[in-house]
Amino acid sequence: MLRLPDSWVWDSWYAVADGWHHAFYLRASRGLRDPDRRHRHPSVGHAVSSDLREWTVLPDALAVSESPAFDDWTTWTGSIVRDDARSRWVMAYTGSSRADGGLVQRIGFATSLDLLTWDKTDPTTVLGADPRWYETLGTSDWFDEAWRDPFLFHGDDGRWHMYVTARANHGPVRGRGVVGHATSLDLDTWTVHPPITEPGRGFGQLEVTQVEIVNGVPTLVFCCCWPELDDDGKARHGAGGVFSVTGPSVLGPFDIAAARRFPDAALYAARLVRMDAGWVLIGFANEVNGQFVGELMDPIPVTSRAGEGLVRLGGD
Repeated sequence: MLRLPDSWVWDSWYAVADGWHHAFYLRASRGLRDPDRRHRHPSVGHAVSSDLREWTVLPDALAVSESPAFDDWTTWTGSIVRDDARSRWVMAYTGSSRADGGLVQRIGFATSLDLLTWDKTDPTTVLGADPRWYETLGTSDWFDEAWRDPFLFHGDDGRWHMYVTARANHGPVRGRGVVGHATSLDLDTWTVHPPITEPGRGFGQLEVTQVEIVNGVPTLVFCCCWPELDDDGKARHGAGGVFSVTGPSVLGPFDIAAARRFPDAALYAARLVRMDAGWVLIGFANEVNGQFVGELMDPIPVTSRAGEGLVRLGGD
């Protein structure tokens, strides 16, 4: 468990180097008193662990940029990959700007040689939602322009892929949540593509997406809060939380209507991490008895079954 006495912790993402798991996470001061205020006051924290249970906290990895910038209000959830071709680590992360009231989300990048010191890249590399396929601010009554929580991975086609929390520009407004998609050959220049999933499948947005092959089964993981499920999603799932669905490959297709909720009421924004003993799911404790917790939970051993998704090992 990672609990900071002075800060709430929520969304996290991971990298492994030299036998250490590096956790990067959103954190904000408990001095804000109201945990809902944390979303506009985050920095990207950093800690290391050998077992995902005992953590050593390191200096923060990222903070907001000076104005004007796409991330001069917030730096939010991201993803990290190793670029062996250029001997560097690359982080994609979400930013929001004061210029648009923090309502338009974009994705920027930072690089590091050692996972400790991060340099933001040229602002011209910032990636936004393409209105040919994705909803933009003001085109519906949704509260923001969703283009965040990037997840980076290398595909069998030789390209880098990025999955993104996004919303389609068509379909029922409360159910437009989709997995956005972009590709790159070099992690510097990106091309946005249509989403890999269809809208109208029960979700207003699919947050903190990730795809992995878990024990031979391509598995997509995401989360959605109860208020952002549409009526059909609420009827089918009964609560928000962490969801998963399987498909024929990491590039899909994935039928989001078939997603199943992981049975843990507190767990949110969970990530799959591979350990020596197998796969685990690790995320933050969201609410317990109506109170926000804001700490990383201990890892949960899981497997994935075709047609079912993630299943807790040692339990139902």
